[in-house]
Amino acid sequence: MNDTVIIVMAKQPQIGKIKTRMYPTLSREESANLYLAMLLDTLDLIINQTWAELAVAITPPDSRGYFKSITPSGTLLLPVEGRDIGDCLAKVLSVSLGMGFHKALAINSDGPSLPPEYLKLATAKLEQSDLVLGPGDDGGYYLVGMRHPHTAIFEGIDWSTQRVLSQTLERAASLGLATFLTPQWYDVDTFTDLLHLQKELESISPDRLPHSRRFLASFNVKDQLE
Repeated sequence: MNDTVIIVMAKQPQIGKIKTRMYPTLSREESANLYLAMLLDTLDLIINQTWAELAVAITPPDSRGYFKSITPSGTLLLPVEGRDIGDCLAKVLSVSLGMGFHKALAINSDGPSLPPEYLKLATAKLEQSDLVLGPGDDGGYYLVGMRHPHTAIFEGIDWSTQRVLSQTLERAASLGLATFLTPQWYDVDTFTDLLHLQKELESISPDRLPHSRRFLASFNVKDQLE
């Protein structure tokens, strides 16, 4: 077993309950299909990191059967529920580190084009840092990594706002944690983000992100702009 685990924070792509900020440009079914495509590409990204184990934090907790059907054999499934994303992150990171992993990274499931080298950089920097964060374009973060369960960094944060990263950094400083920031990246939350992903795919190796490519091929994004 590798000493590092990468946890994908995932939701079951239930129609009408996922990627709602894509409405009405995308239908409820299209939004769910987009999320599933990005989730599968994110799982592929982690599977290819042979130096780390793959775990998936699944919501809702009773969706284990669904996630078992879409993940490789041996994937560590971590059912989780909490009052907010911070509570969920605190739980899955604590559980993972408690299982004997020396390093644990948690990433989102809707940034499938994340460069693999960012994951390697985050892991390497945990040798000298207590906390690693990956800044997001929206003021949050796409990645959080630690070697010990410093769960207090998730307390007192205004989740789903542009203050998430800055508040987390302030919290980490108050706790005396040495923190490293990886390069900034983006999530696909809005239609503008989807256009960004579509453009980015033109410069990414064609063997990457097959599921997102298929979704975009079946859904003519440009037509939505006319």
